Amino acid sequence: MNRLSFDGPVWLASDIHLGANNPKTAQSFFGFLDRAGAQAGALLLLGDIFDVWIGDDWLTKPPTWLSECVDRLRHTSQRCPLWIGRGNRDFLMGASLAHALGSELLDDQFILSVAGHQYFTSHGDEFCTNDRAYQRFRRAVRNRWLQKAFLSLSLSTRAGIANKARQQSMKSQQQDADRDADRRLDVCEHTMAKALQAQDLQTIIHGHTHRPGNYHHHVDNQTFDRWVLPDWESDHLGTDQAERGGWLVIDQNGIASFDRLGQKIK
Repeated sequence: MNRLSFDGPVWLASDIHLGANNPKTAQSFFGFLDRAGAQAGALLLLGDIFDVWIGDDWLTKPPTWLSECVDRLRHTSQRCPLWIGRGNRDFLMGASLAHALGSELLDDQFILSVAGHQYFTSHGDEFCTNDRAYQRFRRAVRNRWLQKAFLSLSLSTRAGIANKARQQSMKSQQQDADRDADRRLDVCEHTMAKALQAQDLQTIIHGHTHRPGNYHHHVDNQTFDRWVLPDWESDHLGTDQAERGGWLVIDQNGIASFDRLGQKIK
């Protein structure tokens, strides 16, 4: 596995879902970028930065919201090293986008080393192995020939396909009411334990599930810690829902969690 080493502090965030329909979320995230640019030794974004990514050539005719996002991310990369990872929504992000942002692309899985401590790091969707339908879909859309065919279509056609797929996904989630849905949509502890054991690591960091927190697992005589990054949401909330967002900071003292306002979570 690829290894990234930093002295710290390293800031990590995930699942921002930037898009035309999420302007308040974008503003909240831009505030975070200002903080990271001023305080982080490096910033790592672990996927689903965008709600959808239809190809790096989108940058040739970017909508207004995307131009602003690119400008803010590029400005951040001029203040601290920026690394971007692919998620299940923006897996088509490539080298051209990374270059435009002044950033580097992360591998799907990598070992993060900060001040001598090592962490298995990924977006996390590959560990939702109980959701077999999703894993089949994941393998299909990462087929390079299928991606090549998709990217040969016009930008407007790709945008239409992506929007339709997103609507179908949301509808499916709303209708999914069987008792095993919660188990299927979360990560599989056994799959994760095997991955950690193969690298002789005891801590994993990921996003994707929108279930933030620090979890402790004991699987087949193996103990490991799991840190889950929060998603960001300020636009599509119920009357009893608070805005979401936050990040992790890793330094010589280990991992600390912060909410969207920069308050440390105990």
